[in-house]
Amino acid sequence: MGDVEPIRTAAASPAAPAHANPAPPAPARVTFDRRELDRILDLYGRMVAAGEWRDYAIDFLKDKAVFSIFRRAMDVPLYRIEKDPKLARKQGAYSVISQTGLILKRGPELPRVLAVLEKPLRTIG
Repeated sequence: MGDVEPIRTAAASPAAPAHANPAPPAPARVTFDRRELDRILDLYGRMVAAGEWRDYAIDFLKDKAVFSIFRRAMDVPLYRIEKDPKLARKQGAYSVISQTGLILKRGPELPRVLAVLEKPLRTIG
């Protein structure tokens, strides 16, 4: 009769409660905010309407956000629009990179950097 084990309840269990050991937070990712994405998609929409571009992809990585622009879905990107916060104080967080890896424009203001992708206006006459 003396060999009876006590009944264990959830509170007396050796495992710690869930709130005491929270899971480590997921690593922060760099993203485009709504204003930046609106500006990029505005340019993208105009270029699709002009028949220049056909597809895009967005990657949110740990160190940068990348908007890739394609002529066809199976190609390598024609251009990459990158946001790299680590470069914000040096060269500017935004850059446009060509298919060959050449940096076409870099700077702190997205609209100025995107201007390199704008088509010049032609006269009709």
